[in-house]
Amino acid sequence: MGYYIQGPAIGKAQFIVSEYDGVIIPEPKSFDSIANDQALVSVVGNGAWEAAAYCYNAKEFEGFADPSDLRPKIWLVMDKDLAEELSGYKR
Repeated sequence: MGYYIQGPAIGKAQFIVSEYDGVIIPEPKSFDSIANDQALVSVVGNGAWEAAAYCYNAKEFEGFADPSDLRPKIWLVMDKDLAEELSGYKR
């Protein structure tokens, strides 16, 4: 099951940066490269709208980082507790 952060249909990455102090980063090499107190978010372009997916574990990250998925993506990190609250993720 995916966990998503709500925001405008287009411009979710900038929304997360301005509203939640997110930081845009290059695509990570691995899930383990993200600090434990940070959440990894992938904003995926789906044409008329974007989805801001919380990558809560390595398997979720691998799904969004799949090189055969050619949709445009912007990667961000943000406060982990805040990302879990916004997305509804429960540990």
